[in-house]
Amino acid sequence: MQTQDRDRVTPNQLSYTREDWQRGYRSQPQESSYWIEDIEGNIPVELEGTLFRNGPGLLDINGYALHHPFDGDGMVCAIGFKNGRAYFQNRFVRTEGFVAERQAKKPLYRGVFGTQKPGGWLANAFDLNFKNIANTNIIYWGDKLLALWEAAEPHRLDPVSLNTLGLEDLNGAIASGSPFSAHPRVDPNCNGEPRLVNFGLKAGMSSTITIYEFDLQGKLVEKHSRAIAGFAFIHDMAITPNYCIFSQNAVKFNPFPFLLGWRGAAECIQFDPKQPTKLILIPRHGKGEVKILETDPCFIFHHANAWEAGDEIILDSIAYEYFPTVEPNSDFREVDFGSLPPSQLWRSRLNLSNGTVDRQILESRGCEFPVLNGDRVGRNYRYVYLGAAHQPTGNAPLQALLKLDLETGEEDFYSFAPRGFSGEPIFVPRPGGVDEDDGWVLVLAYNAAQHRSDLAIFDAKKVSQGPMTTLHLSYHIPYGLHGSFTPHYFDPKM
Repeated sequence: MQTQDRDRVTPNQLSYTREDWQRGYRSQPQESSYWIEDIEGNIPVELEGTLFRNGPGLLDINGYALHHPFDGDGMVCAIGFKNGRAYFQNRFVRTEGFVAERQAKKPLYRGVFGTQKPGGWLANAFDLNFKNIANTNIIYWGDKLLALWEAAEPHRLDPVSLNTLGLEDLNGAIASGSPFSAHPRVDPNCNGEPRLVNFGLKAGMSSTITIYEFDLQGKLVEKHSRAIAGFAFIHDMAITPNYCIFSQNAVKFNPFPFLLGWRGAAECIQFDPKQPTKLILIPRHGKGEVKILETDPCFIFHHANAWEAGDEIILDSIAYEYFPTVEPNSDFREVDFGSLPPSQLWRSRLNLSNGTVDRQILESRGCEFPVLNGDRVGRNYRYVYLGAAHQPTGNAPLQALLKLDLETGEEDFYSFAPRGFSGEPIFVPRPGGVDEDDGWVLVLAYNAAQHRSDLAIFDAKKVSQGPMTTLHLSYHIPYGLHGSFTPHYFDPKM
């Protein structure tokens, strides 16, 4: 394994301080637009387009602390690249709830992950009205910029100004209030052109998954629903040319503490080691039976990729040995990382002939947010890029970028430790590139020493050499969730 920063931290000490990590979760109320001038190195002239990122921008509402960052209002960042220069913007999504709470100067909604309205359980009992916080992902598709939150419709934004244009039903494809996942996948070649594939989940005693597919112009070309038995907690999916693949995690849900105002909805989900984890294969084009294969209990938030190989489907996922319950009256900033299972990259081989699943660990280091070259989505692939822990064992905050060669097992690694904290990498292919890893990897990292965020640009072939370019932002961006890159550059007209 190669690593530039292996000597920064000794084996017997933590690679971070809790105080540094906590500062990255401070609210960021500022909204700005400016050309980035504080740059180390040179921005590649070939890098043209826009990086969009989304995540919770506020960790409190007028001083009232959120119970969990996943309850925070969405703040979208955009960094546009053209002619070797970069332009930064950030702006909150003006959802109905965000505007109402800003005017009221207090929380008006319960959060899914445990944030309660002031007033105790009586003020929260039987209140099932969630705020669409639009905080999980952002994509540009069919000439529309969409901020996503998996429990409701997207919000459409102006890609030039990031102004909120309102809820978006994608030309009537999404019924009012219907869920639309924050984890769409792009099939690079479906009948000769790219296609956006997404799903919506309605969970209950039985759960319904609705599959949506949109062509390059944003027109709905496929929509069908399938019911599955039992409660389903599903955040992500993988696709192949013929299937959408879901992990129905081994959990149980008791709604009564939520209904009575004692807990948030996610606090009522508990891992159940007596249940199997079910891998659900739904035919993409609405024909054929749903296939369900069972494996040992685990918990999966994110998938890396999947592909078909004869009678097998190979599925690579970030898996946890169990799901840590979100506890009421806890403070997420005081989490004991060492007591939690690390997230690891697992490979599952699904045998469609005999219904068996074989699993192996591809990467034991704690890691999350897997990404790859978009041309390999749903196909056999060689390289995956991950946000990773600095140390090779145990659970810890993400502080590094890891490139894993799935053909040779070789790892290419760069760490921002001890005072840097990373997140989801974004792979951007080089125009005209031939090799799967010919391009750049963009990582928005929190720099605790300067209390600001930096955008690090890596040569995707040479991760261990460190960033070829670092763009220093004017202030910090709280730890985000997901993002995307589009080759479209939106002129700020400054």
